[in-house]
Amino acid sequence: MIGADTTFLVQLELKETPGHAAAHALLKREILDPGIPLGLSPQVLAEFIHVVTDPRRFQHPLTMDAAVAKARFWWQAVEVKPLLPTVESTALALHWLHQHRLGRKRILDTQLAALFWSRGVRSLISSNAADFQLFGFTVMAP
Repeated sequence: MIGADTTFLVQLELKETPGHAAAHALLKREILDPGIPLGLSPQVLAEFIHVVTDPRRFQHPLTMDAAVAKARFWWQAVEVKPLLPTVESTALALHWLHQHRLGRKRILDTQLAALFWSRGVRSLISSNAADFQLFGFTVMAP
């Protein structure tokens, strides 16, 4: 399984983002063609909706209805393995925040990393490699 960060879904869905075509190529090459599941969390979907509806970030943001429909599509896609936080993943996130002395801007990425790690995921797709390499992940960027 390969984990998905929010940046990957944003690049897949918004044509105006840098890396849009590369994100589609990576999806085909790393997920669809080999039949490897894409790990996805509710946190990523919530952040996706928040980002793609922001008119300050994009000239053509999605409407709330369109963003929710896209999030629902991804959550229900046969290629996706939905992953939910657990007691263990939360404990790991808190441990990593303390161990690495991370600040408040690293909380959500650390929580996501701990969720993936606790489920055996060691590779993920993100445009923010440094946010996850600290924890030992192999990061693929579109």
